[in-house]
Amino acid sequence: MKFQGQISKMITKLNNPIDYFLPIGQDKIKINNYLGKKIKLKFNDEIRCISCNSLIKKTYMQGYCYPCFISSPRTEECVFKPHLCQAHLGKARDMSFAKDNCLVPTFVYLSLTSNLKVGVTRHNHIPSRWIDQGAHYAVKFAKTPNRYLAGLIELEISKQISDRTQWRKMILGDYEKIDLISQKKSLKKSLPENLMSYFLDDEQIIELKYPQIKNLEKIKSFNIEKLKIIENELIGVKGQYLLFKENYVLNIRKYTGYNFTISSG
Repeated sequence: MKFQGQISKMITKLNNPIDYFLPIGQDKIKINNYLGKKIKLKFNDEIRCISCNSLIKKTYMQGYCYPCFISSPRTEECVFKPHLCQAHLGKARDMSFAKDNCLVPTFVYLSLTSNLKVGVTRHNHIPSRWIDQGAHYAVKFAKTPNRYLAGLIELEISKQISDRTQWRKMILGDYEKIDLISQKKSLKKSLPENLMSYFLDDEQIIELKYPQIKNLEKIKSFNIEKLKIIENELIGVKGQYLLFKENYVLNIRKYTGYNFTISSG
């Protein structure tokens, strides 16, 4: 196989193990098919903004040029800090975008990645959000009618547990065995009365299994801008990382907007 074009973050489908598809140009490569095979990735010294398609030298927030970074509704502050969302007040960079992304049913969840963490995602981003973070297990905690309220709940829960993932530990599968349901019941007590009605009694735990034929012992990151070409055996995929022989990893999401040639065989 040989594909060439601009890449973006991998698309996933819940399966056992998870199916991964890498968009490149007009194609989508099913990454699972290349486990155990040597693949070659070549950076073609071209980066384009994923919003306006401008030729750029570096990206901001994984794929954007600076003007789009400071103006696009996809990079607004509430993307990282949901409790700062003002769409419910009629304030946003693009209210049409906000109606589809902020003023919609939103979940607060607990997941076990490198550690127990809390997060927020839209109703139509489950389970892809959990997969992108490399979660091993996840459970819904609360459901709200908009992003702002979900952000308030996340803010309260993050006083008790982390809202971040330690990516190295996540890739290595280094995590403490935790009873998610017990944690959920315990953390419910942290909710103020005005947010309690959004709590979900749903106790379904989703287990996520990643395509991987060998575990890594440690982690060494590939920098495609310096190396230009990577040629190595693919041994797994987790989160948005490709895992290679000899403990190397490549963060695909980091290179959103980059032009690659990918081949095997």
